[in-house]
Amino acid sequence: MSDEFEAVLSAIGPRVRELRHRRNLSLAEVAAATGMPISTLSRLESGLRKPGLEMLLRLAKTYQVPLDELVDAPQTGDPRVYPRPINRNGMIIVPLSGRPGGLQAFRHILPAGPNDLEPDPRSHEGYHWLCVLDGRLRVVLGDKELILNTGEVAEFDTHLPHWFGNADDRPAEFLSILGPQGERFRIKARWRPT
Repeated sequence: MSDEFEAVLSAIGPRVRELRHRRNLSLAEVAAATGMPISTLSRLESGLRKPGLEMLLRLAKTYQVPLDELVDAPQTGDPRVYPRPINRNGMIIVPLSGRPGGLQAFRHILPAGPNDLEPDPRSHEGYHWLCVLDGRLRVVLGDKELILNTGEVAEFDTHLPHWFGNADDRPAEFLSILGPQGERFRIKARWRPT
């Protein structure tokens, strides 16, 4: 086995431990999510066990990171991003940031036609920022309902129950950035029309 290959394998354990600590997960929680024994995970993290492909795939899925990140694959020089869209109740969600923790960015595309579903507001940890790129977005925040038009922005604490839907018969598209609880967006510069 080459020294370079050995160095790549040796670095995986500490990287996996770092991912687990960033997500505040115990070895038992990761073992339950991956179906791997705690002892195997512990030996991997401490460098006493070399990972196989199946183990790496399970860990990448559990931590929601690309396999390349677990093995610290070299950059290919290709700057293109290939996000995998998610279809949730007809809404297409495209992840724009690949690293869990910290700020998470998403592009949402709502199909044409007002959302006839009864709003089902949900709450969770974090802070949310929205920017409507095209169309009109129906937003329910607690007991308030508002319509955001193209170019409008909203931000709120996600402990407040919230829900989004299309406000009219055209598709709607918006950017969504989620931050950790207590982390608000800070505007450093403001644009003023002349």
